[in-house]
Amino acid sequence: MRIAIDARFFGPFGKGLGRYTEKLIKYLEKVDQKNDYTIFLRKENFDYYKVENKNFKKALADFKWYTLNEQINMPKVLKKGNFDLVHFPHFNVPLLYKGNFVVTVHDLILLDFPTKRATTLGPIKYALKNMAYKKVISSAVRKCKKVITVSKYTKKRLIEHFNLDDEKIVVTYESCEKNNPEIESTNKDFLKLHKIEKPYLLYVGNAYPHKNLERLLKVFKKLRKNNFDYQLVLVGKKDYFYQRLQSLARELGLLDSGEVVFFGFAKDSELAGLYQNASLYVFPSFIEGFGLPPLEAMSYGLPVVTAKTSCLPEILGEAAKYFDPKNDDDIANVILKVLNDNVLKEEMKKLGLVQVKKYSWERCAKETLDVYQSILE
Repeated sequence: MRIAIDARFFGPFGKGLGRYTEKLIKYLEKVDQKNDYTIFLRKENFDYYKVENKNFKKALADFKWYTLNEQINMPKVLKKGNFDLVHFPHFNVPLLYKGNFVVTVHDLILLDFPTKRATTLGPIKYALKNMAYKKVISSAVRKCKKVITVSKYTKKRLIEHFNLDDEKIVVTYESCEKNNPEIESTNKDFLKLHKIEKPYLLYVGNAYPHKNLERLLKVFKKLRKNNFDYQLVLVGKKDYFYQRLQSLARELGLLDSGEVVFFGFAKDSELAGLYQNASLYVFPSFIEGFGLPPLEAMSYGLPVVTAKTSCLPEILGEAAKYFDPKNDDDIANVILKVLNDNVLKEEMKKLGLVQVKKYSWERCAKETLDVYQSILE
């Protein structure tokens, strides 16, 4: 079989989507010695992908995501390749593509949590973008042979939004791999360089509105008034949304005092150190497709408190403690309950390490390969 994967999101360039695409391809190389794969990449990540299986080859498709160029030229490239099957690891399937394909839908946040605060576009452009999104994703899930998704929660929402047959949707859970920590993971000097000088709560991820970080800042402000001697460390690439959050932290008097630290982007070794040295991981998100960051935190033995919403109880199970993400007092009480109970913290660490073992990128790749074969056979 000749299979193509649209890997233009491959690697750190594509954030969460990039990680999923990278890990999927890495483990497909390990589990499939039979089929031939063409991996389509952009110029920026072409050299980042190192082929490790002779049945895999790279090809250039330097079309920016969500553009007219993508819609027009990607189908031409794929048609020329005459593939038996194409896997789009994201919903942005060109409307004009008519071959066999599967699509991975990670979440339906744009449908389930629509807000103009999640964009820098003006109201007219935002409305047009939203219309285009709905048309493209609707076309993708209806025309594809199979939909792959990363949680039972997202599968349920796909059925409810698009009236799809249950059998058309396959759940393949993601996983997390503990990084091999370098010196930053054991040497606390790098924390001092970033003005992290006290025990701290940790959040890793973007600052989009559905992450509920504005509420977290306000809850943290209340906690600090009651001899709560912790810092809050937020880790993520500084962009418009983090800048907006930074402004709120300054208004609340949390930024200049150093009570809240905006770490910015963290390389792998720094991220390992941040996880290993934190007191608690806090994840107040309203909606997720899988919820990888809290699972990563668990892999470092870090207790996790999180919102009892969307897929999070499904993915994290009994290893996390949950709060109502709309209730400030509940968030604060759950944070304090865990931090003040050393026995509970140790129990959560053990449960977290067990929970992480339930997920495997190799299993994800094998289950994805099963989807390919079910279509082509």
